[in-house]
Amino acid sequence: MNQNNRFGSLIPGIFLGSVLLLASCSTNHWPQFRGSENNMVTANTNLPDDWGMGKNIRWTFDLSGTGWSSPVVWGNKVFIASAFAEKKSPVKPEEPESDEPEKEDTSYLSDIYRWEVTCIDLKTGKKLWEQVARKGSPRVGAESGNTYASETPVTDGKRIYVYFGMTGVYCYDFDGKLIWQKDLGAYPTLNNWGTGSSPVLYKDLLFIQIDNEKSSFLIALSTANGEEKWRADRQEKTNYSTPVIWKNKTRDELVTAGKTARSYDPATGKILWQLNMGGEMSISSPVADQEHLYIGIGGGRDAKGNLFAVKAGAEGDITPAEGQRISKGVAWSQPKAEVGSTSPLLLNGLIYFLGGRGGKMACWDAATGDSVYRSKADSMASCWASPWANNDKLFITDEKGTTHIFKAGKKFEVLSRNKLDDKFWSSVAITEDAYILKGEKSLYCIGK
Repeated sequence: MNQNNRFGSLIPGIFLGSVLLLASCSTNHWPQFRGSENNMVTANTNLPDDWGMGKNIRWTFDLSGTGWSSPVVWGNKVFIASAFAEKKSPVKPEEPESDEPEKEDTSYLSDIYRWEVTCIDLKTGKKLWEQVARKGSPRVGAESGNTYASETPVTDGKRIYVYFGMTGVYCYDFDGKLIWQKDLGAYPTLNNWGTGSSPVLYKDLLFIQIDNEKSSFLIALSTANGEEKWRADRQEKTNYSTPVIWKNKTRDELVTAGKTARSYDPATGKILWQLNMGGEMSISSPVADQEHLYIGIGGGRDAKGNLFAVKAGAEGDITPAEGQRISKGVAWSQPKAEVGSTSPLLLNGLIYFLGGRGGKMACWDAATGDSVYRSKADSMASCWASPWANNDKLFITDEKGTTHIFKAGKKFEVLSRNKLDDKFWSSVAITEDAYILKGEKSLYCIGK
């Protein structure tokens, strides 16, 4: 998910459940945003540490549509979601400042788009099939920096599930045949920023978090036919964080972020615990291990952000009392974590926040919440893609196409940088021997 000061980050995080326990980053299965374990961590000596235009690039696939959604991979198939503008209203000139209320821009209602799902051969970069999910006018607006395909698809190895925000949900088999589709309604988002939270799979259920300015809810659909299994109303406004399935030492939980973080029983939608996080808007997705879930919210002018470590087995309202930083369900909280748009990395007992504006870098002790270091990466542009780790190295690609590589550990150290001539907001997909990076112009397969 991605954000500047004007709109919500749109890279959303998805997490698969028990149907994907066999999938890992050491195979050709990267079934969701941030990988099957939702942590962006791998240990693979087959992956390159350096690349660039003309170096360690196996193939590229030209992109004519738009979409900040990330690619997903199953076996030798790569799936991407895109929106193509067939007719676009001209950009309106900026109007002089006035005391009059600003009028809502509804020019998008006269635009014509087509929403497409594309399957690409991992080995060759050739298109295997392409399907048009819908063609017509957008039902809600999207800020000019956003796209109408910012949600990452998810797959269970049999079907590919694609959520195009307020446009609808579409399920295809691996040959491109439409199995079912579902209209979940269209609701306004804050300042017409658009949508970005991605779908989540667990067993035979597909979960979608639809936070907006009118009627927010969390819904569970049957993966077989799209039938609604349960729905939970949410007292939230526009958020962009993707839910995760937290498989901890006690149970499996469906966790959503927002001004209030909530954990649900995936089977029934019953709330297990809730945590008032304060803050302004949830954009990044949580990260977890068996013992704790680390979840945060960004701050703003009128509200401070915060990062919390939630204990496995928490029950009820676990919000710390006023002036306190722990509770029966919260091991620690850290109001100075500066949670932003990129999702955190958890590696060897350390939590890393990488990127954001100005190349800010921060590392926190996962056991205590204490600060390990704060530093700044020189020459780093704004970052919206989620960072990843491989073999004790941290990688983050900024929006100008430079991937910055850092040494993992308690000392801040820049190792090297790689450059691609493209714009990047989408997050990487990782196979057994290649990175799949999706830019604005091209899809790149990077391998030795």
